[in-house]
Amino acid sequence: MRRIAEAAEARYEIKGSRFLSHLVPIETFEALRERLRAEHPKASHIVYAYRRVNEYDQIVENSGDDGEPKGCAGAPTLSVLRGAGLVECALLTVRYFGGTKLGTGGMARAYGAAARAAVEAATLLPYEKLLGRSYTCSYDTLRRIEYLLKHSRVTILATDYGSEGIRLRIRGSVEALKAFENEAGDWLRGADQGS
Repeated sequence: MRRIAEAAEARYEIKGSRFLSHLVPIETFEALRERLRAEHPKASHIVYAYRRVNEYDQIVENSGDDGEPKGCAGAPTLSVLRGAGLVECALLTVRYFGGTKLGTGGMARAYGAAARAAVEAATLLPYEKLLGRSYTCSYDTLRRIEYLLKHSRVTILATDYGSEGIRLRIRGSVEALKAFENEAGDWLRGADQGS
């Protein structure tokens, strides 16, 4: 299994129809879908597919055709994600109709080609199971903690400022979290599991 290093985009055109594909980490799927709907109000369709790993290490996947004929848009997009062995990501494709009908077979091939273009534009990494943790640190150690986070393989999900200190929610592989905890040492309090 593999994952993407960061978001990637691609464009594919056939018979006047334009396909704008966005391959993103699963955490940003819903926000991107909302943003694309706002940015492309005249688009014919916004199709999606995603694959993620649940807490039982099972792959959960889904796709949506957004009004295209059933199985002609979301399914080919999902098939590309499966073929690339990608998890923890979503692929959204915005379609602008070009005036010439593609037919169901042509449409499936076009959505597949648009998805492949986005995957080819992405940097792929081996999949590592990511775990979430919550820590608390004091205000006077925050800069040191942020420096360590910036130079680690850990992602900050949220920072909450409170009267008792700063609560950080982060995500990373077991090894990356362990390395971060060793570096931060006594600057951290309360390593709670979470996501």
